[in-house]
Amino acid sequence: MPATRHSKTERRKARGKRASAMFGSVPLTHPDRIYWKDAGVTKEELARFYKKIWKRMRPHVTDRVLAIVRCPEGVEGQCFFQKHARAGIPTEFLHLVQEEGEKIISVDRLDGLIALVQGGALEVHARGSAVDDRERANQLIFDLDPGPGTEFEDVVEAAREVRRRLRRVKLTSFVKTTGGKGLHVVVPIRPASWDVAKKFAHTVAASMTRDAPDRYTANPIKSHRRNRVFVDYLRNSREATAVVPYSTRARPGAPVAVPLAWSELGGLKSAHQYTVKNIMQRLSRVKKDPWAAMGRSRQALPKFK
Repeated sequence: MPATRHSKTERRKARGKRASAMFGSVPLTHPDRIYWKDAGVTKEELARFYKKIWKRMRPHVTDRVLAIVRCPEGVEGQCFFQKHARAGIPTEFLHLVQEEGEKIISVDRLDGLIALVQGGALEVHARGSAVDDRERANQLIFDLDPGPGTEFEDVVEAAREVRRRLRRVKLTSFVKTTGGKGLHVVVPIRPASWDVAKKFAHTVAASMTRDAPDRYTANPIKSHRRNRVFVDYLRNSREATAVVPYSTRARPGAPVAVPLAWSELGGLKSAHQYTVKNIMQRLSRVKKDPWAAMGRSRQALPKFK
C-alpha cells in the first residue's frame, strides 16, 4: 500500500513538472498542451520543430513585421489573427516597433519565435518589407489560389506561368507551398514604393487573365473563381502579409509552408504535403536550401510590357 501511495505521489510530481518548462530563455507553460490533436503535436514539440528549422527560417522571419494566427487551445479551439502585441505573449523576447500608437511585432532571434509559440501562435505571417523600411516593398508575392472545379495541377501550372512571365523581364522567382491549398511565387526586389510594387504585380496577374480567361482570374470575387486559379496580387500592399517559409498552419495535420526548387513541382502532390511530422525527412534528403540564393537576389522592377 505505501508503495502505491508513493507511485501516485511521484506521478503527481511528474505532472507538476510538466506544468512548465524552459526552452532557451523562454518559459513554456503547459508544454504538453496539444496544439494539433490529429497529428499529436504539442506546444513543446512545436518549439523543438522551430529550433531545428531556425537556421533556414531565420532569413525569412527576422527583420520583418509579423502577424500571427493564435490558437491558445489548439486548432480545435478558437483562433484569431493578431497584428499587434497583446496580453498572452511574453513581449520581453520580441522586437517591438511603435506604429500609429500600436506596437507591431518583429523577432530578431529564436527566443522571439518561441515566445510566439508560448502565446499559441500556430501561424506566422510577414509583410513584404523590412521592419525599418516599411514604406517600400522588398519582395513581391503572387498567391495562387485554386477555385472550385480546379485541381492542384492547375495551381502548379499557374506558378510556372507566373515564372515564365517574370523571366521574360529578367526577374528570378522562388516558389513555396503554403501549407494550405495553393502556392506562393516570391520575387525578391530592390526596395520600391508600394504603388509601384502592386501595379507591377497587378500587371502580371491581369496579363494572365487576359491571355487565358478560362484558366485564370485576378478578380477576388468568389463567383469569378469557379474553374479558375485566382492570381492574387493583393498581397503586395503595405500592411498585407503572407505566411512565412517554414511556418506551421492552423489546419488539420500540422502542415508547414515549405520552400521548393522549381524542379520539384512536378512531383508535388498538394500544397499541404509537408508537415511537422515529415518535414525533417525532406530536409535530410534535400541538403541544399532551394532558396539559398534569395538573399543575394535584389532585382529592380522593370516596366512591364
